Amino acid sequence: MPRFMGFVRMEEGVGTPPKALFEAMDKYISELAAKGVFVDGGGLYGTEDAVNFVARQGEVSRVDGPYAEAKEVVGGWAILQYDTVEEAVAGQQEFAELHAKHWPEVTVVATLRQISDGPENPENPESSDAPTG
Repeated sequence: MPRFMGFVRMEEGVGTPPKALFEAMDKYISELAAKGVFVDGGGLYGTEDAVNFVARQGEVSRVDGPYAEAKEVVGGWAILQYDTVEEAVAGQQEFAELHAKHWPEVTVVATLRQISDGPENPENPESSDAPTG
């Protein structure tokens, strides 16, 4: 059964989501968990305490947040398990629609990526990309 990572990106500093979105997400995630689709997930704090390690030309450097140049940050993530790619895409669209309905003043990018279990390509026949790190 294919697994996917869903994550949501938004502009940093937009504030706390409204209570209606939290309630809608609680219901949505509970339904997915009951079906065995939602494996794990959660929200993320801002980048003020984030740490990046950059590997460049054989050297590793540490860069601490916050990051003034960051326009969007990942605000949350989920590991999901669906029977088909089509079901995963439909689920991610529903997730995005909940944000559009309950937090319309904020631009949110809801991304879905298939998780690689090895060197093979994703199940999407249109994709020929190898897994990226």
